[in-house]
Amino acid sequence: MPKQHSITRPVIVQILPALNRGGVERGTVEIAKAVIGRGYKAVVISNGGLLENQLTRMGASVHRLPVHSKNPFRWPFIRSKLSDILRAEGADIVHVRSRAPAWIALPVAARLSMATVSTIHSKFAPKNAIKHLYNRKMLKADAVIAISDFIKSIIAKHYAQHKSEEDVTVIHRGVDTVVFDPASVTQQRIIREAERLNLPEEGSVVMLPARPTSWKGHEVLIRAVAALNRPDVTLLLVGAGDGPPRFVSGLEQLARKTGLNGRLRIATGSNDMPAAFMLADVIAMPSTVPEPFGRVAVEAGAMGRPVVAFNHGGAVESVLDGKTGWLAKPNDVDDLTRALAAALDLSQTERARLAKRARAHIIKFFSKEKMCQKTMEIYDNLLQDKAG
Repeated sequence: MPKQHSITRPVIVQILPALNRGGVERGTVEIAKAVIGRGYKAVVISNGGLLENQLTRMGASVHRLPVHSKNPFRWPFIRSKLSDILRAEGADIVHVRSRAPAWIALPVAARLSMATVSTIHSKFAPKNAIKHLYNRKMLKADAVIAISDFIKSIIAKHYAQHKSEEDVTVIHRGVDTVVFDPASVTQQRIIREAERLNLPEEGSVVMLPARPTSWKGHEVLIRAVAALNRPDVTLLLVGAGDGPPRFVSGLEQLARKTGLNGRLRIATGSNDMPAAFMLADVIAMPSTVPEPFGRVAVEAGAMGRPVVAFNHGGAVESVLDGKTGWLAKPNDVDDLTRALAAALDLSQTERARLAKRARAHIIKFFSKEKMCQKTMEIYDNLLQDKAG
């Protein structure tokens, strides 16, 4: 339970590199909305981006500052400007959401006697001593949030001498289960998205929604779908079309080599992912390195779609193997093929039962409301400690 505090209108400041599309950015907006809904003041500082106007419309105070900078020679100037903003806003809590902002903001907040929070979103395993030093700045905050048990385990393994496991709170990213709800997607939206994606009218669709990055598993998925040897199955790579020509042509060449050429669709990212999910029979998340969380799995689950992922990283927490999806041996094409086949072979009755289980699981453990509630509890506990 959160502690009670006596601060009349607390001011919560979130600091992140930029405000464009992404899980970090979306989470920042959702927390700002929850802060305002509680009657507190929300302040967001970044280097700018597409979501600034949305924050302003909801009543947040938005400031633009190059807090994304990794150049330590610029930090004194940025810290001076940040100090002015924090003083002017009357900040009570400073919440950093990335490493560069942590290096810039945490010393300023400490000097001003402000409570601090950090959220660790990314892969946190250090590649060398310099990276270890750079990463661990996030652990200097009064309260540390990890977005998954997987990230918490990395902190415990590599940074135990800097932050005890008990002092790290897991708060999973939340999905908007109103937006991501099959009942809320109109037939018109589904038709519009189907036309954009140029999907065949018959057959099954395996979808991978992901950035055009090699570790997201596009190639291993092409091999696995080709190994199914099912002419009625189309592989849809949403977001891969945003990649450079070399990336796209590499996928096309692999499809030709494996015999999947006529059944591969490479598309740009969607502005209506709920509608896109409705077009898929199976959602794949075959990331070849562990996902820190894996937003696709929870969004797909909220839409009642079976998810097939590799058995590592955040997917282990969001996908219930054999109940809401399948977890294949990491980077094993044969086992991925087996899992895809199991998902595609579901009867209509089995699919309906899985959809119900998957959505209930996401609502219970991975909703936006739960994420906001747990984060607000951390804020309230810090505010109580500050009020004395």
